[in-house]
Amino acid sequence: MSLESDLQDLLEAICPRVFADFAQLKTAKPYVTWQQIGGRAVTFVDNLVPSKENAYVQINVWSTTRSEAKTIAKQIESAMTTTTAFQARPVSAVVSDSDSDLHIYSTRQDFDCWANR
Repeated sequence: MSLESDLQDLLEAICPRVFADFAQLKTAKPYVTWQQIGGRAVTFVDNLVPSKENAYVQINVWSTTRSEAKTIAKQIESAMTTTTAFQARPVSAVVSDSDSDLHIYSTRQDFDCWANR
């Protein structure tokens, strides 16, 4: 398994609509998007390929209510920190946002993840 597939499975267990990068405009809410926003490059002096990889992952929750977005975000944070599929630690607390034109609430949170390569 890869970090991406393990992450997708973990998120789908919480919310059935999960998308890498972005969702289509009229996707039913709630839904989750995620993307890799960087990570630490691992290199060795002896030029061996490392067995682990690092990724900074941002996870976004989109909903019609702030309460639902925050509840799902907290479930994701718990699942991310307790999974055995990979190691993940929050880099920041949940950030809440909204868009009054689209009538949508969102949260985002960044995680520092380590997984088998």
